[in-house]
Amino acid sequence: MTLKELLRLVLNQAQFNGFEFRDWFQKHVQPSWPGVEQALSMVATEGRHYSLLFSHEFARSYWRSGARISFMVPSITYARVNRNGQVVQVTRKPFTRRTIKPDVWRYHLRQMAASDDPLNYLRRFLPTDVNGAGTAEHALRR
Repeated sequence: MTLKELLRLVLNQAQFNGFEFRDWFQKHVQPSWPGVEQALSMVATEGRHYSLLFSHEFARSYWRSGARISFMVPSITYARVNRNGQVVQVTRKPFTRRTIKPDVWRYHLRQMAASDDPLNYLRRFLPTDVNGAGTAEHALRR
């Protein structure tokens, strides 16, 4: 999947929750609107997509405030001392976390900034199809 295709999916999710890509583009990239395809191409080049992904307007829409969200917490292995004083390796299986927070977008912005790949972090929150094999695509508005 190309960066442009992934941005389209991420934008679809944010637009479904009320994000206005056209308004954001005209404020932050250029005042004239070239159309959806050209705008996506421009944002996908030269690292401009980071300004979109880390903007508060986008984050508020992508992680809708007060909405119940579900996301996968990846598996993790760590060392811990058991009751006998021995160091043992503990492996936690991946699990689904569900939460409701009024400012959930702030939490996720911090987590995304700390992650190695912000786009992979965002990908975890895209809706999946019934079989879990891929993401559901919605048409871009405008």
